Amino acid sequence: MRLSAIGDTCHALAVIRRLQDNWPDAHITWIIGKTEASLMADIPDIRFVIFDKARGRAAYRDVRNALRGQRFDVALCMHASLRANLLIRSLPADIRLGFDRARAKDLQWLFTNRRIDAAQGEHAMEAMMAFATAIGADSKALRWDIPIAAADQSFADGYRAPGKRLVVISACSSQRARNYRDWRIENYAAVISHLESEHDARVLLTGGPTAKEKDYGAALSEASRADNLVGQSTLQQLAALIRTADLVICPDSGPAHMATALGTPVIGLYATSNPDRTGPYNSRKYTINRYPDAIRTYLGKNVDAVHWGQRVRHPDAMDLIQLSDVIEKVDLFFDDRAN
Repeated sequence: MRLSAIGDTCHALAVIRRLQDNWPDAHITWIIGKTEASLMADIPDIRFVIFDKARGRAAYRDVRNALRGQRFDVALCMHASLRANLLIRSLPADIRLGFDRARAKDLQWLFTNRRIDAAQGEHAMEAMMAFATAIGADSKALRWDIPIAAADQSFADGYRAPGKRLVVISACSSQRARNYRDWRIENYAAVISHLESEHDARVLLTGGPTAKEKDYGAALSEASRADNLVGQSTLQQLAALIRTADLVICPDSGPAHMATALGTPVIGLYATSNPDRTGPYNSRKYTINRYPDAIRTYLGKNVDAVHWGQRVRHPDAMDLIQLSDVIEKVDLFFDDRAN
């Protein structure tokens, strides 16, 4: 059970693949959120049960009905929140494996009867992988294998220009209260100019249909030759674009983890959250980490003095990321590609 968000469901898929690689004959059911299912639900060797939170109490009834008459050896309760914890009661399994006491948010430990080993300083991917370890799965090479429909791949291929690199920029993170992860428009515009002039790249702007994201897309496309696809692609089309791209540039957001799952390198822009915990797992070399600076500047502490996963809730924190930081990582990435 992992309901949301996009990044965390990408981590969960890697765990499922590890289980399948250990036990190819295992039958796996995944309880997942409706939005996240639109990306994952075409995977043929997993049964999906969708939890649509918009249905309120009826969403819990939907899950109970879908699971009626079944019995599972183990339920991996990989989502700790009040909404998810209430679902645990519906899981017909003798073992309900949850997080260790310290990470069992919203009293998850009251709803589970087995826990993963306690650990500190883990990336979110590693924390989820502990569920596989707890039930005896041996370590395997990471894989995701998200299928891309032919129509979605054709959509993405249409943006491939002969002889040009393709870069996807997803400039905005999800809109939550005091969730300050967006870099300035003028900085992104300068990066796009550098990509176009120095690396002969075609740049695609992606994002959701919110007013903020549309404003970013309009401003950036006006200041450059970037193609503005903000609010104009489905999640499956976005996945195809990311898989087709040479590089993704984004803050701490779902596309960073989608890119990891799809094998595309990421330049991650991190200041308000710790990339050692939530950064793109396979692109640490290209991740910009101004989180320690933000902790010192806005909390007056060192990183080792705050709890793991501490957020920096200050609207100016992303300004700690300098334009030169991103340009340096862009150049490093393309130099690596050339060599």
